Amino acid sequence: QEQLVESGGGLVQPGGSLRLSCAASGFTLAEHAIGWFRQAPGKEREGVSCIATTDNSTHYADSVKGRFTIARDNAKNTVYLQMNSLKPEDTAVYYCAAEPRLLKLGARPDEYTYWGQGAQVTVSS
Repeated sequence: QEQLVESGGGLVQPGGSLRLSCAASGFTLAEHAIGWFRQAPGKEREGVSCIATTDNSTHYADSVKGRFTIARDNAKNTVYLQMNSLKPEDTAVYYCAAEPRLLKLGARPDEYTYWGQGAQVTVSS
């Protein structure tokens, strides 16, 4: 059974860091495009970052560029989202998603097939 599980969320002060993990079971993440999305209360789900299958090229939303980094660890069948210099406006539930088809960087949420359950990230003093 294909499954994605996020971990690493929590409460952090502004300026702090967290690393989210997205672990897969039942399929190989290296063969999938991966996206990280987030959804704050009352807002639509928005793309944060993604990494391609073919050349591991990456894309970041302007709001997180220079602060967040997406990376694969194929040996662990896991993708990470390193989040530094966190701001209160980064508070949201973060989701990872995987898609076996080739996707353009910045693909919409509805273009992804597999989704994790979400991890809460709260940035507050």
